[in-house]
Amino acid sequence: MATSGPRNLITDVPGILVGQAEDRVAITGTSVVLAEAPAMAAVDVRGGAPGSRETELLRAGNLVERVDAIVLSGGSGFGLDAGSGVMDALAAQGRGFAVGRARVPIVPAAILFDLNFSGRTHWSGEPPHRRLGREAIAAAGHDFVPGNAGAGLGAKAGRLKGGLGSASLVLGDGTTVGAIVAVNCCGSTVRPDCGRFWAAELALAGEIPPQPTIPDAPLDLEDFSACGDGLVGANTTIAVVATDAPLDKSGCQRFAMMAQDGLTRAIRPAHTPFDGDTVFALSTGSGAAVTPDRLTRLGNAAADCLSRAIMRAIIAAESLGGYPGWREMYGGR
Repeated sequence: MATSGPRNLITDVPGILVGQAEDRVAITGTSVVLAEAPAMAAVDVRGGAPGSRETELLRAGNLVERVDAIVLSGGSGFGLDAGSGVMDALAAQGRGFAVGRARVPIVPAAILFDLNFSGRTHWSGEPPHRRLGREAIAAAGHDFVPGNAGAGLGAKAGRLKGGLGSASLVLGDGTTVGAIVAVNCCGSTVRPDCGRFWAAELALAGEIPPQPTIPDAPLDLEDFSACGDGLVGANTTIAVVATDAPLDKSGCQRFAMMAQDGLTRAIRPAHTPFDGDTVFALSTGSGAAVTPDRLTRLGNAAADCLSRAIMRAIIAAESLGGYPGWREMYGGR
């Protein structure tokens, strides 16, 4: 049977590191997925209000195939500048796509909206995100903090506190798949009638706390009481999935597309007009691209990993800004 990697983090995928930085006054932060060597990449965008940079170059048929890093950031449009900070740091290391004698680090990014988070103090002068990008790269390693950290600091998930989460899966053939996600969704990650995670049955043994019992009364499929307020552009779930299986650009695209199913398994509703749901995919493997049959299994594993990472984000997130943590609301049941 498949099991998680030793850390149960995306950094169980060989060649992947993660760094994070926060501004706890502005209640915003940045998470960076760093490829130790340029990784094959693609992206799939399903939400109705995305905010991103360098996603167009990831489309099939475009010149650039590999990226140096992926940025997930708070700060709405201001947060896209975290990618510039990451570029600064990588350029100083001599990394980047070669254009003659010049090198340009390839750093796609996606952002979430945290500017209305209760209790924050808006910055004066230059936004902090370029600095946060540089700090996140400097902190990159195999271990990182989930919950109210990085891009998840100012996140919310429906009526609960959102956050940052990660998970991994080692398949029977030894291939590793991992996911990292910043959950700031309009939809709910839990049933409105009891607080049980929608995706609870996908958790590995002992991975999440005991879940509330499902009530005897039928679920009201039109009960949206656990969802957010639905402000246009104020929510999103942004994620990266990765594997050490060798995928070409087309394979990465399908890998990202299938991984999006992890959002729909764990968040209801997902891909709304209010969210900017975006999933990046990375492959650190080399050699001949995998067969369609193997890609199917990898994509399903990525979706499961992403669902588990979403649950782990909500479990790790502590109450903040008037948004209760899951453990506070339901963990004692």
